[in-house]
Amino acid sequence: MLSVEALTAGYGRIPVVSDISMEVEAGRITAVLGANGAGKTTLVKALGGLIRPMAGRVLIAGRDITGADPSTATRAGVRLLLDGHRVFPDLSVHDNLKIAAITTGSRREFELLCDEYFEVFPILKQKRKDYARTLSGGQQQILALTQALLCQPKVLLCDEPSIGIAQALIPTILKELRNFASRGGAVVLVEQQIQMSLKVSDTALVMDRGSIRLSGLASDLMSDDRIRKIYMGN
Repeated sequence: MLSVEALTAGYGRIPVVSDISMEVEAGRITAVLGANGAGKTTLVKALGGLIRPMAGRVLIAGRDITGADPSTATRAGVRLLLDGHRVFPDLSVHDNLKIAAITTGSRREFELLCDEYFEVFPILKQKRKDYARTLSGGQQQILALTQALLCQPKVLLCDEPSIGIAQALIPTILKELRNFASRGGAVVLVEQQIQMSLKVSDTALVMDRGSIRLSGLASDLMSDDRIRKIYMGN
């Protein structure tokens, strides 16, 4: 579903990530791990069209979207969930979801999907008539995630979806990402919650200083001591 070939990207003329290659198949989650400053956010921004790559290619289901702007990437089936929420503050929770799901089909289909996620995240149902700006940071993050899921993209790029979220809700969020993948979506999951991320993921890669230092099956990496050494800068 998502193919990344020798990708180099950064800001201005300064590369932050170099020679990144990865594959994320439909129905699978790939965790992207690494210490702060490893290049994880730069990578997902390049995949989602917020940063133009300096070299390499990004393909979605065989379609080359290298250098595409965010709207083109979205039309190709990519949805980017960044820390910072990106909701419409002056619209109600329900209207935020309605705009996000504009391509899902009939109104009835939208309402059924909403009801499904209201069951998962009751706070959204409770506050569905409230302006998004009145939500807490964690609640806005949940709203942004639900917007992304309602879009039913081919590829979901998640940068730190657990930031600002109550610890008790993090397993629920990761479970919903697993459910999304089980319906045929591909997920790139950037997270600081290492063990939780590996438990929910199929494959993982560990970045350090803009490069991939380690990759493999998530189940194998859970007990790999090299991850700790990379995080410690060794």
